Amino acid sequence: MRAIVLLCLLGSAMAEDDSFSWGGPGKNVVDPAENNVCLTDQASCGCCLMQQQIHRMETFFNMTLNQLEKELIKTMTVLNNVRDSRSAFSVALTNEDSLTCFGPFRDDKVIAYKHVFINLGNGYSVDTGIFTAPRSGVYSLALTVYSDAGSPGNSLAACATLQVNGQVVAGPREKNMQDQEDSATIVVALHLLAGDIVAVSLPIGCFLCDNNSHYNTFTGFLLYATD
Repeated sequence: MRAIVLLCLLGSAMAEDDSFSWGGPGKNVVDPAENNVCLTDQASCGCCLMQQQIHRMETFFNMTLNQLEKELIKTMTVLNNVRDSRSAFSVALTNEDSLTCFGPFRDDKVIAYKHVFINLGNGYSVDTGIFTAPRSGVYSLALTVYSDAGSPGNSLAACATLQVNGQVVAGPREKNMQDQEDSATIVVALHLLAGDIVAVSLPIGCFLCDNNSHYNTFTGFLLYATD
């Protein structure tokens, strides 16, 4: 009997105190039928009120859980977009044990770098030597060229051009007869549109030499997307 009285007193205090609410914003709404039960059956009054509060607590926690699930979906969407936008490649001319030269040719020729360090996003094609921008954004592009004339006094022509959609952007160039070997490097940041193609071309008369020391490299990566 004491337990029932305590439940009734607890339930009454909770029902009368408007500040105790698990139903979220607004005041508690009490079903008149529940008050009638308390008037006619004091023994079950506390149980009815406790069930009412438990129901409100369940409703509150369910609403909170639904909101958290929505926020989680938004976060996962943003994370997936970030993952999809990752783009980075770094390649070398060859990976042969002995020094092998590429060129010179009678016409300009796109260089197909065959040794891949990384090709995140698969934007670079080993077959064509072309990098296709997967999405619009600012990209960092770096090109290093190296050549060996073979012996002192021979003509050295370490040169290449970095091109975007067939247009020359920059070109490291070292032509002389004083050096047996030499190298040059350029680094640029460019805004590319999705679908733009980037390649390195070997001009007429130029030649590059490389082995597994990877003197000739072509690298690019997305700094940040703009679409």
